[in-house]
Amino acid sequence: MEESLRLFKEAFRLKEMDAGQYSPLVLAYVGDAVYEILIRTKVVNDGNEQVNKLHKRASALVKAGAQANLIMAIESELTEEEHAVYKRGRNAKSASMAKNATMKEYRMATGFEALVGYLYLSGQFERLFNLVSLGLAKIGVWKEENPDEI
Repeated sequence: MEESLRLFKEAFRLKEMDAGQYSPLVLAYVGDAVYEILIRTKVVNDGNEQVNKLHKRASALVKAGAQANLIMAIESELTEEEHAVYKRGRNAKSASMAKNATMKEYRMATGFEALVGYLYLSGQFERLFNLVSLGLAKIGVWKEENPDEI
């Protein structure tokens, strides 16, 4: 994975960055896309089926309400730094709101996406994958043998 990351950075001429220097809404912007690709990868990996069925399964997991449930399920597992990033994202003032979510769910989802974006941009992929997997297991999306291990 580290070799793939090096190749990615070289091919796209990416400069070194400090993920903590980005605004929480920029982190959420990146985190939204990263979380979407993680979920789509998992859904596709579960089996080949019609695209509209894949879309419905993925959409159910990426909507604000599902993300709010996921962050509530893992919040006690976050480090101080991760919790601070989540809170910055949750408290950020956004100009828009999700169509089918309460303001509380939308803000929690924004905080979750900011955390995902932060972990991704700071190269903490193992932690990112473990937290998302744990959260999905805790909200009942799939059963893991040891869902409490991170």
